[in-house]
Amino acid sequence: MDTAIAQRPRRKVLVVEDNELNRKLLEVRLEIHGYEALTTSEGAAALDIAREQQPDLILMDIQLPDISGIEAIRRLKADEQTRAIPIIVVSAFAMSYEKAGILASGCEAYITKPFKGEELAALMERYTGRGAPKARGSAERG
Repeated sequence: MDTAIAQRPRRKVLVVEDNELNRKLLEVRLEIHGYEALTTSEGAAALDIAREQQPDLILMDIQLPDISGIEAIRRLKADEQTRAIPIIVVSAFAMSYEKAGILASGCEAYITKPFKGEELAALMERYTGRGAPKARGSAERG
């Protein structure tokens, strides 16, 4: 194994998902692709974790038990410490008007559940600067 690659720090991705099964699925997928997963089920906790851990990327669900994912995104993008962290929404909301509203909240991309693994991997690579993406997300800013 190339020593430079082995010594490169793993990119951190914060997963904000209240469904335990979905959260674990994303965590495993991140580990497979060489990312370090940070997880929470609540939007307010995501704000604290993002400030403290400065992840390279955030995967955000919309329906959360405390504050909505949209509100969490707005707060993250309004905070000087976290505004530069790219956010990909991973949500079951699929109507075009919902996607438009979600993208307007300040996130960089949107992917609909259930998603294709390669599609999510390509978006993660794109927004963490790891490799060239092989596919474009289902909805992106840009």
